Amino acid sequence: MIFHDAPISQAELSEQQLEVRSSWPTGAEVNFDESVQFHRELDSSLNMAAALTAADAQGAVLVQPRAGVALLSEHIRLLTYLQDHCDLLPTTIDAYTRQNRYQEAEKGIARSEESGHSLLNGFPAVNHGVAACRSVVEALSKPVQIRHGTPDARLLAEITLAAGFTSFEGGGISYNIPYTKDVPLQRSLRNWQYVDRLVGLYEAAGVRINREPFGPLSGTLVPPCISHAVAVIEGLLALQQGVRSITLGYGQAGSYVQDVAAMHALRELGHEYFTEAGFTDYELTTVFHQWMGGFPESEARAFGVIAWGAAVAAMGRATKVIVKTPHEAMGIPTMEANRQGLEATRQVINMLSDQPPLDAPEVQAEADRIKSEVRAVMTRVAELGSGSLLDGTVRAFEAGVIDVPFAPSRHNRGKLLPVRDLNGAVRIYEPGNVPVPPEVMEYHRACIAERAKHEDRPPCFQMVIDDIYAVSKGNLVGRPK
Repeated sequence: MIFHDAPISQAELSEQQLEVRSSWPTGAEVNFDESVQFHRELDSSLNMAAALTAADAQGAVLVQPRAGVALLSEHIRLLTYLQDHCDLLPTTIDAYTRQNRYQEAEKGIARSEESGHSLLNGFPAVNHGVAACRSVVEALSKPVQIRHGTPDARLLAEITLAAGFTSFEGGGISYNIPYTKDVPLQRSLRNWQYVDRLVGLYEAAGVRINREPFGPLSGTLVPPCISHAVAVIEGLLALQQGVRSITLGYGQAGSYVQDVAAMHALRELGHEYFTEAGFTDYELTTVFHQWMGGFPESEARAFGVIAWGAAVAAMGRATKVIVKTPHEAMGIPTMEANRQGLEATRQVINMLSDQPPLDAPEVQAEADRIKSEVRAVMTRVAELGSGSLLDGTVRAFEAGVIDVPFAPSRHNRGKLLPVRDLNGAVRIYEPGNVPVPPEVMEYHRACIAERAKHEDRPPCFQMVIDDIYAVSKGNLVGRPK
């Protein structure tokens, strides 16, 4: 499957950079050549791509939290506190910055300074600028990644990459369709081509920057075939622009067998499509996101959910796991709660580190079904694009060939309807226009019918509603009382 999307030309990129860097005063601080030199002088232990590649070779699972606050000193204090309890660090960006609302982020910083604590739900990196962001990198002993949710992350990428961050999360699909209502997909894909081309320029200068598409999407009953297709597409789009370190992600769905199978299939599909497209000089790693849905309010029960996710990450041989906290149901966690989530995850991963992989026939059968579904979707994307992956992706969403459940975007059909089967695996109840192979769709329907019979009710939308709230109520499958 060969696509012919060309990298953004240097002339086009330079023209965009003038506009992007001038859109907020801190953009003027970016000096690419000086930033490359700063990266080259960083200790190799601070490079995210190097850490991921080394862990993958050793079969280790690295642990990473989410964390970010408004004020520079407090953000450094938070990450300094967490770095002794994890392998990789984040800088989670605030909601205003994610929507390019820098004026409001500036006011949030001022109010946070007045109150003495963060009144933003993350770190406003664009407002702080290159020098301040660089002080974050220099204060720490672990690699740091930018994690956010931004359809137009061009200025954020310019500033944070110039500051020395060595990994940047997101993509034109995964940071648009699940996050926004009105942003056209073609626009966000073009914006993210800019980000990937910028990373490609660092690569060409000898600086390895890791890129990580956001795997969980809406985080609610997403069939693995949908998230995997998006991951593969965003990975290919990044490789086309010169990226060479790719971390493909997946959000925990809940079924042990399905989640382990999904992690195996994700890695295999990544290599399959990347090599088929002609790429050979890339590094592929994986990330498993602990449960992204509703959490129990009880901290004890929340630890159970966290431990379950840690076990699946270990048995699924993820390169890293993104860790939740026992305060998920309450809002932004304290740094102590963040540490507790990390320690619980580490304990489970350590206990499972010497266990053999889960190679049950059920896992392989599930992985084969996922791969069959993804291949069917990708074939239609290729047909719709007539040689262009970007055009094929836009048309695939327009046609409902790719359809993310429960996403707010107007540019997502929303016709695919998922539901759990008797054992908790996410099955496709209504496929909409997603080209699920007939034999696989028959399997989905049989699994749903089996659950319906067990619960003495017909397959129905109420099952979907019950499943959405099940984990927060202490179960996986939303069975009627």
